[in-house]
Amino acid sequence: MEKIRMILDCDTGHDDAIALMLAAAHPQIELVGVTVVAGNQTLDHTLENTLNVCSHLGIDVPVYRGCDLPLVREQLVAGDIHGKTGLDGPVFGPCTMQAQKEHAVHFLIRTLMESDGDITLVPTAPLTNIAMAMRLEPKIIPKIRRISLMGGAVGMGNASPAAEFNILADPEAAHIVFTSGVPINMMGLDLTNQVLADMQIIERMEAIGNKAGKLFGDMMRFTFHTQKINGLEAGPVHDVTAVAYLVAPQIFTMQPMAVSIDLSHGLCYGRTVCDVNGRTGDDRNILVGLGTDLEAFWNIVEEALRLLP
Repeated sequence: MEKIRMILDCDTGHDDAIALMLAAAHPQIELVGVTVVAGNQTLDHTLENTLNVCSHLGIDVPVYRGCDLPLVREQLVAGDIHGKTGLDGPVFGPCTMQAQKEHAVHFLIRTLMESDGDITLVPTAPLTNIAMAMRLEPKIIPKIRRISLMGGAVGMGNASPAAEFNILADPEAAHIVFTSGVPINMMGLDLTNQVLADMQIIERMEAIGNKAGKLFGDMMRFTFHTQKINGLEAGPVHDVTAVAYLVAPQIFTMQPMAVSIDLSHGLCYGRTVCDVNGRTGDDRNILVGLGTDLEAFWNIVEEALRLLP
């Protein structure tokens, strides 16, 4: 089977770290590189978190420092969810990895231009790096096989009543990406809030007995203090769905919709406006995730963690 050549674009917090673990370990994925952007915390923190996870687990992949501010709006971080470092909970030893000297945006452009159109981008963060690359070199756009992103919502937001955090953190970048014409699947809150790591899941992953399982537990136990979905003591692993979709699209319920980004700077700023019922007649440009087979999803995560140290 042909491997999925993938670049992960992340702002490493708790769920990004698990997405990175899945992407690095899954036998169907060739992780070409990891680009890092500000989002869950400032760029210095998200870059350090990414390098720490890779160093801790021996993940040998080049990591690139990206954009530290949104395109237009003031910076928004999620310290209330991910803590002061963006990855509070686990304790890492000395880091043995360094970021590459090349900027993430230049890496994206160079790698896509040199490719055969076989690279999939998986942004689990604000879309600043991807949008900047598209604007700086539009020739990369037809080179992108697919974008599998975590962000947005059909219904309510989590960073405002209307908007999900990754989109609200840089709505203008999201607009550039969503209107690029690249095939996109959007794994938004309607799906990701169903994918909860409760204590049973945490203990299941810890029982693997390796560093990856322990790291999963250390991270997700922290989220019990910062997140409750529908009153449940459990942490959603939002970003992992964007990676899992690539290796097992059949376990997800998806619906094509016309989706646009609200740039009005009002109460709905950053909302992904999803035309569920086809009222606008616009092109159904985005494949939107609505549900998943939870048993199959967690099996995929566990199998990948078992392949790590």
